[in-house]
Amino acid sequence: MSNNNANINLVLNLPHGVITATSLGLAGLAWHRSPGTSGKFHGASVLVDLALHDGYPAFEFMDEGGWRDARADARAALDAVRAGKRTKTALSNTAFNCTPLAAYNRMFLVKTSGSLLELQPGQQLTQFKEHTSAENLSPDQIAVAAGLPPVANRRTHFYLVISPVEMLVLCNLTPAEYVWYATHRSGKIFRQMLFAELSHQSRDLAARETFETALREMTESPNKKTKTITQGECFTRVPFAGWRGYRENVEGGLYGGDRNGAYLWRFPKEIPHSFERAD
Repeated sequence: MSNNNANINLVLNLPHGVITATSLGLAGLAWHRSPGTSGKFHGASVLVDLALHDGYPAFEFMDEGGWRDARADARAALDAVRAGKRTKTALSNTAFNCTPLAAYNRMFLVKTSGSLLELQPGQQLTQFKEHTSAENLSPDQIAVAAGLPPVANRRTHFYLVISPVEMLVLCNLTPAEYVWYATHRSGKIFRQMLFAELSHQSRDLAARETFETALREMTESPNKKTKTITQGECFTRVPFAGWRGYRENVEGGLYGGDRNGAYLWRFPKEIPHSFERAD
């Protein structure tokens, strides 16, 4: 790869679903896109550095039915940056659903000010071997269907779904079980998904009565899988410090998955003070 190619990135911005070619680097792009530190704006995001080979996508975009040519658009944007532009939009919308998780090279959390935190490399938690689903499966049956070990003591999890839609969900499934369920359930199926588990301190995000009622319903109905608390514009309302695994000695970070398996990008072992102080 030439030096010119080495200085170019193809970046997926979530939850917005935009792919941008840039010569600014990840930190430069985050700063360039930042609305500043004004209390009137919230610009947190997830930036995904996508894999390139010889200056072009090292992966195939997934089929979208032919309404656009994602690969050609990405190549054109990369060529425009090589020709001198600092940034060039490759895909302006809904890029999450056509970009395979295998294309994810590096993952960054970005605060409104543009401050970056690189997560640890993604690891596959499990590979799903069975794909037969039914609406009335219990959580334990989902574990069996997904080829996962049984859960001795189930608890209710609080998830922030980032893509393909934003929502807060109470769930009686583990992260890996939730990926299998969400990518196999009839009528509400996700092609792939990205989400975080929230710590108990984040429960005040929803109206207390609404949350407590939903939690009671999940507790009293152990065979119920999910209960949506709210939808739309959830991501920027949850500080990264509210994610499970952030400065905690517990499993957590950014979960992802599709019908083939579940993945996890963990927080770094040390969170830089500069990131913690940033807006």
